[in-house]
Amino acid sequence: MYGLAADAADPAAVARLFEAKGRPRFNPLIAHVPDAEAARRIALLDGRAEALAAAFWPGPLTLVAPHREGVSDLARAGLETVAVRAPAHPVARAVLEAFGGPVVAPSANRSGRPSPTTFADAMVETGASTAAALDGGPCAVGLESTVVSLLDGPPRLLRPGAVTREQLEAVTGPLAPAEADARRSPGRLALHYAPDAPVRLDAAEARPGEALIGFGPGYPADLNLSPAGDLREAAANLFSLLRAADRRRPSAIAVAPVPEQGLGEAINDRLRRAAGHVG
Repeated sequence: MYGLAADAADPAAVARLFEAKGRPRFNPLIAHVPDAEAARRIALLDGRAEALAAAFWPGPLTLVAPHREGVSDLARAGLETVAVRAPAHPVARAVLEAFGGPVVAPSANRSGRPSPTTFADAMVETGASTAAALDGGPCAVGLESTVVSLLDGPPRLLRPGAVTREQLEAVTGPLAPAEADARRSPGRLALHYAPDAPVRLDAAEARPGEALIGFGPGYPADLNLSPAGDLREAAANLFSLLRAADRRRPSAIAVAPVPEQGLGEAINDRLRRAAGHVG
């Protein structure tokens, strides 16, 4: 996922980031660091957090933990917690290591729009607001990070993502529902990741004027999340195909059913939010 980055400790830089995205300031940002050692400087990581970091960092997993220092109040949306992760992409890691401090880097789209998974889409969305831009090639995963809260009580899955529920529970045991800590996570607005055209879910076929995004065999190949029915391929293609369908200026975008298991949980979460079906 392409990100729009700013110094997490600088409130003025974070404010400019919010303005560039048109993002509501009650929506906290994720602080990116190169490794667990750097994460410990800004967050209090308990044994569960350490186990998850050892299993999935660097990678697409964000941990919500008590804040120590180093991330501005604005970036944390006034909360006493901080969301932190160590990304795996070599370009992101090189930037973090060269900068030497935490960097907030939400997806480089205007707030509520589909996240950009190519450099070209990122530049169309927010490129005019940046001081510099780095092209890291097409995104391999295509979904935002999984977000897990590690506060009082059992771990909570706040946002499904590329690290699946099944993978997490193999480390933590059963995860609790998200509701108690939902406000601590980005990407949970009821209408989010939305193209201009309305989105219709679980569609067997397109209605007149609609663009159809398929999944699996039997759907047109040009707008198919995965002709082979592969959920990892579908996740990588999701946002780029929503954008491609939207460029056709349809009356609506119809999306075929996607299985709920594994990565399908995260894909369906994004689709429900694109359709405005999540409260």
